[in-house]
Amino acid sequence: MSAQIFNRSIKVDGIDIFYREAGDRKNPSLLLLHGFPSSSVMFKNLMTALSDRYHLVAPDYPGFGFSAFPPKDQFEYTFRNIAVCINKFTEEINLPPFIIYLHDYGAAVGLQLCVNHPEKIRGIIVQSGNAYDEGIGPVWDETREYWENPTPEKKKKVYAFLSEDGVKMQYIAGLPGEMRSRISPELPVLDWNVMKRPGNLDMQYELNCDYKSHIGMFPVFQEYFRAHQPPALVIWGKYEPFFSVDEAPCFRRDLPEARVHILDGSHWVLETNFDEVLHLIEDFLTEHW
Repeated sequence: MSAQIFNRSIKVDGIDIFYREAGDRKNPSLLLLHGFPSSSVMFKNLMTALSDRYHLVAPDYPGFGFSAFPPKDQFEYTFRNIAVCINKFTEEINLPPFIIYLHDYGAAVGLQLCVNHPEKIRGIIVQSGNAYDEGIGPVWDETREYWENPTPEKKKKVYAFLSEDGVKMQYIAGLPGEMRSRISPELPVLDWNVMKRPGNLDMQYELNCDYKSHIGMFPVFQEYFRAHQPPALVIWGKYEPFFSVDEAPCFRRDLPEARVHILDGSHWVLETNFDEVLHLIEDFLTEHW
């Protein structure tokens, strides 16, 4: 069967949402939700590898990747509203119930889909996707302090990650030097070219501040896990700099059957540990579908 990826766009409430699609719609579907500062491009290799057995869809959120970047008076840039948009997107393309892949911001978006539309979720794959307090380590102290007591000086420090160097660090932070050759150099370049559009950095900053609301939803997400027991695969890099690896086993508190794997990588294990991650995903999907 063809491994061709199709690059498409569809209007959702008047907003052009770009997405990549591969595989036969008759096969089980996966909805792939990207993190910060990336886009659906992070899933291209996975889509090619799985398209002979599965149907894969990877959208770009509004303001990310090749999707439209509507002004703030036309679109509310919160994780709640992005989740509403992505849910409507799944309805516009008539996506059947799906396995959902959550990476980084993808968890802040996708877990709201799980809570609000549990009938659509056939399983979850988590790659450094935050749902437990244990993942919010010391690296978040400065940001959380700003949330509680905002000042211009603190904002300047927190805002610093929204830069060309900051985007590069998203890919290499924590990663052993010998593994850096596994990061495709075009990825941070693509991300930065999108982020430096007029107004996008301010939007990204405000959305990052909304992560406080995502953390506040952790008990709701955990109750969803307990109530619905979705099959789950949890993958973390042991050098993960943003969400402590201590979080990974926490999923078993509420999902005792969850498969949890700690890999010799960092935040982008799908990129740097592709063969391992692919093998884990194939085994997980074969077992359940």
